[in-house]
Amino acid sequence: MNEQIKLFLKFLQNDKKLSDNTLQSYQRDITQFEKYVEENQIDYIKVDEKEVKKYLDYLQEIGKKSSTVSRNLASIRSFYQFLVRNKKVLVDPTNNIQAPKIEKRVPSILTAKEVELLLDQPQNVDLKGIRDKAMLEFAYATGMRVTEIISLNLEDVNFEEAYVSCKTGTKQRNIPLGNMSLNALKEYVEEARPYLIKDDGVKSLFVNINGKRLTRQGFWKIVKYYKEQAHITKDITPHVLRHSFATHLLQNGADLKAIQTMLGHSDISSTQVYMQFQDEGLKNVYKNTHPRA
Repeated sequence: MNEQIKLFLKFLQNDKKLSDNTLQSYQRDITQFEKYVEENQIDYIKVDEKEVKKYLDYLQEIGKKSSTVSRNLASIRSFYQFLVRNKKVLVDPTNNIQAPKIEKRVPSILTAKEVELLLDQPQNVDLKGIRDKAMLEFAYATGMRVTEIISLNLEDVNFEEAYVSCKTGTKQRNIPLGNMSLNALKEYVEEARPYLIKDDGVKSLFVNINGKRLTRQGFWKIVKYYKEQAHITKDITPHVLRHSFATHLLQNGADLKAIQTMLGHSDISSTQVYMQFQDEGLKNVYKNTHPRA
């Protein structure tokens, strides 16, 4: 089974062009399933619908959320579909299994005043402060995922046209930048980044104090630090800024389809969760709807 898992992951990477994070998720799910199969002395080639259901029940018994169980089923289904295509098994045992219903949680969001308070915390008195100001403004201005932000290179920002190109796997989307974010970003790129990087060959847009590409953990720590400085009691993560971005656009009249495009959601149902926060308002252009445009 281990050899087939390696071939499956290679297929996802080379043919499906999945991102590293998605690949790691598949690997975790399938490796966990492999461990279960081996511990229960089950031949993976002979796994049937009953065995897969027992495994999903097992995941729920050990406290896994419905969303995690559903993701595991999707990973196992993809793996067996790969095996069927390569004639390693005759039938996909997940064919008739439905994923557990997932309750859509209300996303945590900040009010416009809380966002303003948070983004006003970094002081432009040193290199780190200039970078942090640009980074927080950028995160709220674009609604991009943390992984997407830290993966950006300097060349991905078009300062003249005021947008950033976000590439995820084989997909690309262009997200507009408001004046406040653009100005903070220009100041960072011109006055801080050149002094933070130790090598002119560094392409990363956001770098740490050692001149290397900023990490997810580094990003999270920065957000947490300024949340505490602002004395905001809500739990704030980089993803909360993404939720707030989408909600505030919608509240100010932005079109749901436009928000879906900016967020990079493949399915509009993922974007519709923000509808519960919608107020009557003006129609959709970013310049008219983003609070800090």
